[in-house]
Amino acid sequence: MIMLNGIPAHPLVIHAVVVLLPLATLGTIAMAIRPRWRRALGIPVALVALAGGIAVPIATQTGEQLQRALNGGGPLVAIHESRAASLLPWAVAFVVLVIATVAVGIRSDRRGPEVSVALQRATTGIAALAALLGIVVTGLVIWIGDAGAAAVWQGSF
Repeated sequence: MIMLNGIPAHPLVIHAVVVLLPLATLGTIAMAIRPRWRRALGIPVALVALAGGIAVPIATQTGEQLQRALNGGGPLVAIHESRAASLLPWAVAFVVLVIATVAVGIRSDRRGPEVSVALQRATTGIAALAALLGIVVTGLVIWIGDAGAAAVWQGSF
């Protein structure tokens, strides 16, 4: 099991997921509501989303290591693990849509105002989809985290 300064890596790594994905969701919502903000927020939001997305499989791996070290951890840990298994595909889709929002937006900006009306609409549409998916991902993170917190605080460990 990976330990960081004497602490199992899982409770540390999950904080990247818990902070970065909802933060990227807020930035994506801002870009969807105010398309002009995409120029300033786009790349930072995409990088935050990417980092959060990368943290998901790392959190899963360190969680499996912790579960093995605890000989299974009990039924609440099993619930947490079952819920956590659903996050990665949703997180990947969210990251892809955020990156697509930024990429299509940059292309739109380079084309000029008269040519890029369709690209601007596409960017806004993709941003809206990304924002909705970010809300789903944030909900999943809360749902999964609730099960993990219950496992810790209700004595499974």
